[in-house]
Amino acid sequence: MSYGIPSAEPSAQVPVCPRHPDRPSYVRCQRCGRPACPDCQRAAAVGFQCVDCVNETKRTTPEVRTVYGGAAVAGKPLVTYVIIAVCVVMYALQLLLPNEAVYQNLAYANGYVEPRWGEFEPWRMLTAAFLHSQGSYLHIILNMYTLWIFGQALEPLLGRIRFLALYLIAAIGGSVGYLMLTSLYVPGQQQVGVVGASGAIFGLFGAMLLVQRHRGGDTRQLWVLIAINGVIGFLIPQIAWQAHLGGLATGALCAAVLAYTPRGPRQGLIQAAGLAAVLALLIAASWVRISL
Repeated sequence: MSYGIPSAEPSAQVPVCPRHPDRPSYVRCQRCGRPACPDCQRAAAVGFQCVDCVNETKRTTPEVRTVYGGAAVAGKPLVTYVIIAVCVVMYALQLLLPNEAVYQNLAYANGYVEPRWGEFEPWRMLTAAFLHSQGSYLHIILNMYTLWIFGQALEPLLGRIRFLALYLIAAIGGSVGYLMLTSLYVPGQQQVGVVGASGAIFGLFGAMLLVQRHRGGDTRQLWVLIAINGVIGFLIPQIAWQAHLGGLATGALCAAVLAYTPRGPRQGLIQAAGLAAVLALLIAASWVRISL
């Protein structure tokens, strides 16, 4: 009697991952039944699905959107946290870098947007919103706390992209408000830089006011909050109330565009055009002001 060595099972019968043919895969997708290696498995309600089925589901499932057209995303207000993080990092750089380098290069003053004086740096209208006064930690603490409060309410309602667009345009609107309501630069005069997220945050005040009215909510507490902060801007020296007013008006205008655009397949396109029109209006107002 002879004893032979059993022949190996044909390799064709060993299930392999379609994406990685060199990997035997004994776990099958609950949806399509194909083998899936550990790198291609995605946890499902029951068992696992392959990455191809998961991607196909995402592609064919309609995206859930908020009433204002933004993508409904569960979880933390990511954009709000990123803005806070950027402001904190910039503040740390203000304290660490010598000769006030950050302040000198990014703070806003009217003279920097008047081409006739040879220093046309309009980006300062935005970058100044990410800096804060180095004389007191209270400035950045209060601004970031307020941003955290209002960001948690507005970002989920508007969607991340719309919220970010509103915040940035309101920041520019704050600088434009300062330009419109203060004297233009006089040659030989020392320029006083304007910094802080207050203009953008007042934009969130205005946006929240419009959103609350649109949703039929009570706005009395918001009016009180705006009034108190507005009065503080007039009573305490070295606070640019002009930037607060500009940001408030700009944020309300942006929110009106987002809230009152009819829902439909072109809602996002119309909203983008409306926000671009608000930005164009700010640029035109600035140009008229510096041309006088």
